[in-house]
Amino acid sequence: MPWYSYFAIYFIVWWLVLFAVLPFGVRSQHEVDEIAPGTEHGAPTQFSFWRKMLVTTLVSLIVFGIYFVVTAVFGYTFDDIPAIVPKFD
Repeated sequence: MPWYSYFAIYFIVWWLVLFAVLPFGVRSQHEVDEIAPGTEHGAPTQFSFWRKMLVTTLVSLIVFGIYFVVTAVFGYTFDDIPAIVPKFD
């Protein structure tokens, strides 16, 4: 598989992990009773952008590493997964 295919797969994994990581550790203004005027009550009080990016990158590297070992090292593909739907010949 070419390197840009691996890059595309990593990019997709990174975005999926980002949306999974975003809600962790977020406290809303309503929860801490510090509502800033003109903002939504559910808006986060503090958002640590670089920490979220670091956690997302590390988790993505782990997930992509597992994918790479399974596909490139062991040689498994999607064709090796048993079919759930029976074949009608």
